Amino acid sequence: MNVLLKSATIVDKQNPGLHMKVRDIYIKNGIIEKIASKIEPDTKSKVISLPNLHVSRGWIDSSVCFGEPGFEERETIENGLRVAAISGFTDIILNPNTNPLPDSSGGIVFLKNAAKGNATSLHPLGALTINSEGTDLAELYDMQNAGAVAFYDFKHPVMNANLLKIALQYVHNFDGLVFSFPMDSQIAGNGSVNEGTISTKLGLKGIPALAEELQIARDLFILEYTGGKLHIPTISTENSVKLIAEAKKKGLDVSCSVAIHNLWYTDEVLEEFDSNYKVLPPLRTKKDTDALKKALKSGVIDMVTADHIPMDVEEKRVEFDNAGFGSLGLENAFGILHKIFDTQTTIQFLTRGRERFGMASKPIKQGEKVNLTLFNPEGSQTLTREMISSTSKNSMYLGEKLKGKVYGIFANNQLILS
Repeated sequence: MNVLLKSATIVDKQNPGLHMKVRDIYIKNGIIEKIASKIEPDTKSKVISLPNLHVSRGWIDSSVCFGEPGFEERETIENGLRVAAISGFTDIILNPNTNPLPDSSGGIVFLKNAAKGNATSLHPLGALTINSEGTDLAELYDMQNAGAVAFYDFKHPVMNANLLKIALQYVHNFDGLVFSFPMDSQIAGNGSVNEGTISTKLGLKGIPALAEELQIARDLFILEYTGGKLHIPTISTENSVKLIAEAKKKGLDVSCSVAIHNLWYTDEVLEEFDSNYKVLPPLRTKKDTDALKKALKSGVIDMVTADHIPMDVEEKRVEFDNAGFGSLGLENAFGILHKIFDTQTTIQFLTRGRERFGMASKPIKQGEKVNLTLFNPEGSQTLTREMISSTSKNSMYLGEKLKGKVYGIFANNQLILS
């Protein structure tokens, strides 16, 4: 496939000579063959000319759920990857949130094979423990050899401190990465929202910030003892930021992410008891969101995520306390993040994180394999149910005005436009 992108503004700080310059980009058989002020199209090329076209290195999301295998009614791998593509993501890290769980090399091979041939690349996480039960380690070495990029019991904290110690020591031998969800389940109990003024006012059971911060403090002490690599997904409190900042100053190999909804919403939106706002970790206070934004800018927080979790309608259309945790997020990730930060900062955050998962982050230049996200930073649109391409529709962002528009991606020699 030969494609000519006309008058594209290149957003790529890794290539200062082209950053924020308007150029034509000629792509031949998946390789960027030429970048110039003006390139005349030939008869064999498909010409793409879109309003206010901007391109950046492909975006990555470190926390995405689909459903297949086992919960195809929520989302199949094929449709999920299409949703990711039209949302601007060339790479997604897939959570182990299926039935059966990928806790062996066979499970990882299934996911990799099911995702073959798509524009968006799927990078699976293997379960840290068998069936994510927190008792016995899964086949970590075999799963990494099969293509797992890290190991995680999705949204399940590792309550056994010795198990986390052994896991970090074991994967250190083959440069593996361990995820540890930041929540002490005994302190969190049956809570469903942030513990504070709002939970008291609404009569909902709270999850105190302490539940997150104690778990992080414990995990960081263990990491300091064992060495190895630890990733703490979706932190949500001001003190969590402080704990991780201190650990990084000590030289510990720790990274973390934040969900976009924890940057945008606070627990004040819960007053209508809309279960789409029920997420884990919960929406916190403005003091927390301000601290998270600051930490993201400073680099204490390494990456953002949509924390995309498709769910059956039956899991949400119940009393708030009984509803499941999770919301869609891929399709509005750019539009919400861009309301918080300027264009260049937004793109910086959406492209951060590849190296943590062993992937190269190549600048946009001649001779490189094409891996681009296409978007328009201007304009706005209100998210409606009809605009959601995910099979599930459990989005907390319905009715939100999104800034800018994602056109799609060009990756794996495929051009996908929304």
